[in-house]
Amino acid sequence: MSAEIHGGNRAAAARRLGCPPERLLDASASLVPFGPPGALRRRLRSALAGGPASPLRDYPDRGQAALRQVIAEHHGLPADWVLPGNGAAELFTWAARDAARAGVSLLPAPGFADYRRALACWDGPWRSQALPLRWSASFPCALPMPQPADVLWICNPHNPTGQLWSRDSIAALLDGHALVVVDEAFLPLVPGGEAQSLVSLLPHHPNLVVIRSLTKLFAIAGLRLGYALASPQRLAAWASWRDPWPVNALAALAGETLLGDRRACGRWRARVEAWVAREGPWLQGRLAALPDLVPMPSATNFLLVRGERGGRPLDLEPLRQALEQRHRVLLRDCRSFEGLGSGWLRIALLDRPSHRRLLAALAQQVGG
Repeated sequence: MSAEIHGGNRAAAARRLGCPPERLLDASASLVPFGPPGALRRRLRSALAGGPASPLRDYPDRGQAALRQVIAEHHGLPADWVLPGNGAAELFTWAARDAARAGVSLLPAPGFADYRRALACWDGPWRSQALPLRWSASFPCALPMPQPADVLWICNPHNPTGQLWSRDSIAALLDGHALVVVDEAFLPLVPGGEAQSLVSLLPHHPNLVVIRSLTKLFAIAGLRLGYALASPQRLAAWASWRDPWPVNALAALAGETLLGDRRACGRWRARVEAWVAREGPWLQGRLAALPDLVPMPSATNFLLVRGERGGRPLDLEPLRQALEQRHRVLLRDCRSFEGLGSGWLRIALLDRPSHRRLLAALAQQVGG
């Protein structure tokens, strides 16, 4: 069986395992375990009830004017610096089209496989740069100096390692590249993470693109909503390439609701950051107490774990399969991350009862 290129495949796993999806504990997708927020659930129920105020009957606004304005105000930018998308994945596709025209892309390894997928759409040339697989818990840290390339793809915090790169170390690279794509999908979940965002640098660097996702922060992966922040000229070109209605009306309603109330959004962010700050160290400490598992330091809502026995690498694929088949627990298969392989697993932060179920399953399989 080939490695999954993304976590969160609960329905497919349930079919494979012959069980209802609700029986599965999914620690393969790094989403907030509580939510979506109550305000969003109420707005969606009202929309689904129909009536003259429902967005269901009419085609979505092709210009996404209301949603773009809400996102723009959230970041302190003009609306034409915003392009909502059908999740961050759609926006990576258009970033890759620009990247393919600009030259050779440099991709960190290990790194999210969707960047390669997007570049392949346009025959975009790329090469990888290996990141160190040992790091300290001192965050933010400096991004390793990249090799020469025309385009940089940077994920901050990095997926799958969880390292938080400093804003200054990324900013120092902007003037030396034709295009820099910064994926900040997980940044809003990091305690104090916004201080490392590059959004404020956009007006001064037309070669910079920042891509964000709302799916992780608000637990709305099924609605598919992300957005790109970049120069109006670049985003106008992207908009001319895409399908007419990439963002459906319910997704647009969700974005307007979630980001439109600044106070409610701030409270939600504070709750999420407190959860990451509490559950991350707690789970890391308990995983470290189990034999054969070495959880690496992380600034965000997932932990990268390597297998090690007697100082030697250990294949964790049998453990991952046993957790699925015997305990109905899903962990992220890391074989799709270049440079990792079957000796690594990524574990999403969950709530405390789910963590206890996960730890109990792991203890049965590895001892401890």
